Amino acid sequence: MVNFILENAEGKVVGIEVKASSTVTGRDFKGLHALSEAIGKRFHRGIVLYTGTENIPFGKYLHALPVSYLWTYGTKKQNRK
Repeated sequence: MVNFILENAEGKVVGIEVKASSTVTGRDFKGLHALSEAIGKRFHRGIVLYTGTENIPFGKYLHALPVSYLWTYGTKKQNRK
């Protein structure tokens, strides 16, 4: 099940799933895969937010992102190397 489905004015769709887990597997993207198949080219990206610490790609348009990323993306701390 996809928790959030966001659509912009152009009809592009982003699906977001939220997991209370510190690990993510391919199974966690089941709902996002179904959404992608259902809407075809309108699918822009699928994101699983989880309590882990890494940004993990799970395919061309699928990513697992730490929920903490919502508060740190674009900050100086996030951009340091």
